[in-house]
Amino acid sequence: MGQNTAVHKEIKEADSRRKSYPQWQLTAKRVLDILVSLILLILVSPLWLVIAFWIDFDSSGPVVFKQTRIGLHGKPYTIYKFRTMVTNADEIMKAKLENVENIENFVFQEKDDPRITRSGRFLRKTSLDELPQLINILIGNMSLVGPRPEVPEIAKHYTVEQYQRLEVLPGVTGLAQVNGRSELTLGETMDYDLEYVQRWSFWLDLQILWKTLFVVLTGKGAY
Repeated sequence: MGQNTAVHKEIKEADSRRKSYPQWQLTAKRVLDILVSLILLILVSPLWLVIAFWIDFDSSGPVVFKQTRIGLHGKPYTIYKFRTMVTNADEIMKAKLENVENIENFVFQEKDDPRITRSGRFLRKTSLDELPQLINILIGNMSLVGPRPEVPEIAKHYTVEQYQRLEVLPGVTGLAQVNGRSELTLGETMDYDLEYVQRWSFWLDLQILWKTLFVVLTGKGAY
């Protein structure tokens, strides 16, 4: 009971902090999300067909991977990505999570992860696998910038403090993605996410987007 009370208190305080964000900055963030996602969807639509054919040719399974993630205020939603792993990769990951002892040091994938397909390795390196999340942004359950959307198996291990990261929209990129990406442990990623929530401003989002361009172009920390 004490833990639940503390969690609700932390969430209430984080929500109060979110409400203190300047409204014009929140509006600007949403307008930027809509404009950028719409423009990119139009510009890269021919590329979607090429990627879809490649994934279908490379391995069996659906072209688009769907998975339940935890979004704003802990509300579950469906995330969309181009499939980059074998079809049973999700079950393998869930089994791995069930046996992990220290969630803070957990790393989602390794450089030579055998679950990643040939096409998937390229798509991850270039971040093209994230393109379907433009649909999530248009729907409004994601933003261009924010903490990466969490899987339920991890979210259930959150500490009271870590619940704060659920008080902003999850994003395609964020502080963690421009400071190490897949090379970070879960604990390190969480620290960056909490820093983002505490420091958030529209200008911080613009800085992260600018840095993301260089990270994507170099492929640093992506595998």
